[in-house]
Formats: sequence, C-alpha cells, structure tokens
Amino acid sequence: MNRRDFITTAPFAVAAFSDPVTRWLISPTEPVASPSGPTTVEREHIEELRQAAEAARAWDSRFGGAAWKSQSLTEYLYERVTPLLRGRYTERDGRDLFSVTAEMARLAGWTAFDAGHHQTAQRHYIQALRLAKAAGDINLGSYVLTTMAMQAMMRGFPSQAIDMAQGACERVPGADPRVLGFAKLIEARAHARAGDARSACVCLSTAEGLEQQGSAEGCGERTWIEFFNRQRIVTDATEIFRDLGRPKSTFAWHALGAMPSDAFARSRGIRLSVLATAHAQQGDWEAGLQLGHESLQLFTRLQTVRGGDYLGIFARALRQWRHERPIAAYLAEVRALTAGSVKRAVRRADGGF
Repeated sequence: MNRRDFITTAPFAVAAFSDPVTRWLISPTEPVASPSGPTTVEREHIEELRQAAEAARAWDSRFGGAAWKSQSLTEYLYERVTPLLRGRYTERDGRDLFSVTAEMARLAGWTAFDAGHHQTAQRHYIQALRLAKAAGDINLGSYVLTTMAMQAMMRGFPSQAIDMAQGACERVPGADPRVLGFAKLIEARAHARAGDARSACVCLSTAEGLEQQGSAEGCGERTWIEFFNRQRIVTDATEIFRDLGRPKSTFAWHALGAMPSDAFARSRGIRLSVLATAHAQQGDWEAGLQLGHESLQLFTRLQTVRGGDYLGIFARALRQWRHERPIAAYLAEVRALTAGSVKRAVRRADGGF
C-alpha cells in the first residue's frame, strides 16, 4: 500500500473494525507463512526493531504523538520493516518478526490517534491485529484489540468498545494476567462513558485483581505491557469516576497514586484536566481553573491533538460559569489551542510542516 494513500485525515468509522475483529475472535492464531524473499532475517534485525519500538514508545510518552519523531514511525515501518517481512526466516524468527512488527504497528496507530489522524490509526491497528495473528501471539493480539476498544470508546462508541474489550479478555483464557487486566480496565472506562456505574466498578475491581496477580508472577518477556501497573489503574480510575460524575471518588483515587512525572508529560496533563473537571463538578470552578491552566500549558507545549479532548470535557464542565471573566478568557485559549492543533494535524497528513 502506498504510504501517502495510507495516511489520511478521514474521520473515525467504528464499522471498519468489524471484519478484522471478527476474524481474530474466530481464530487468533495461524501457521507461519512460507518465506521466499531475497533478504535473510537474522536475530540482529529483530533486536533492532525491538529497540526502535522501545525508543518510539518513550518519545511518544514524553512529547506526544504529533511530534515529528513519533510520526516518523510510519515511514520506518514502510522503509525498514516491510522488506524484512518479505524476506526468508525460520519459524521462530518469523513469529518474532511478526510479533515485534505488530508492536510497532500498534504504536504507530497510537501516535496517529494522539495526533488526530483517526482513520490512519484504525488502519495501523488493523494491521497490528493481523500481524499478531500471523505471529501466533494471542497476548499481543488481545492487547491490540483492547487498544482498538480504547479508541472506539474515546471516539464516542462505548457499546462497541465494551464488546471489543470483552472479546480481548474472554477469547484468550489463561493469557498474561496483565493483558487481561488491561482489557477489563478499558471495559470499565467504556461502561463509565455509557453511564453504567455498577458494571464499571465490577470491571475496575477485576482489573485490580489481575494486576496484583500479574505483579506476583513477574514481568516476563512482554515489556510492552509493563505500563499496566497500580499507577495506571489509579490514573484510569480517576477518569472512570469523572465520567460517572463522582468527584469525591475521583479525588480519593487520585490520592492513591503519585502525579505522573515529566517523563510522562501527556499523562500529567491528562490527570490535571481530570482533577480540574472534578473540581468543577463539585462547584469549585476557581480550584478547577487553576489546574486547568496547568493542563493547558502542558498541552500547549506537547504535540497532542488528543489533549484537546480532555480540555473539551473540562470546558463543558465550566459551561454554567462561562460569563465569568477568568473562565471566558480560559475558554478562548482552549479554542485557540484546539483549532491550531487540528490545522497542524491536517498539514502533517498532507506532507507539510
């Protein structure tokens, strides 16, 4: 597929997930295809790809998915990885090659989603799910499917997200507890978006138990799921109770974990915006506005279109006080930032700077 045809600014379409998800749920693994290309894949190639994936993951966390280095991951996949996929390899090396490429495709989807390229993100996720199936890696396939559920949830399709998260958990019994726990955590968030407090709390409790089980068993070789820890559960729980309109629970969960560090600047900005919204839900717009300004400053520095979604949620919580002068000024800043972020995303998709 041509790279420029692949990158588009078309809107998110949840129906595009239907066929690939169904195929994975029916059969999450398959035999390795017979290799026949001119390039011989060595272990050094696979190690190079793993290091590239880890570096891209760290860069995305700190600087956002719209940063030039994050966006360059798509070109790396086309220019460096594609020739290897067409090469010759043993069964073991073939499975490892498909597995690490699936990791990279998933990450490319995540950075595209963060940059506001929603259909591009979908295409990368579909590729990643297909590659995980070719690798015979049910844990990675489940993780990719959960990430797809997260995108669907955040784009306003919580019921479809619930279905995908449930499939990611129930289709792979006996999988890594952390993989299953992440699926239940995203299901909890989708239930919260749908206003189902009981189901959200049940899934959140299940995710906690699976995280504890995974921590007791050790990290193993799946470094891509190491992020799923107690801190991640705390972070997502604050969003769950914000969406449920329970600010006291939001603050209670926030107190259970430290604020994300500068190494996770985007996560820090998200947490600040969630707490700001919780203050507004309690009627304390002044405290909320202080945190909202901190969040706005971070998202202004970072290159993340997704940050605008969180600012938008806080802005809606401020609506009843929109005639207050400090709030009116803040909302004008938010509109300017989000409008600029969308324009930059479109220019990058068109090959501009």
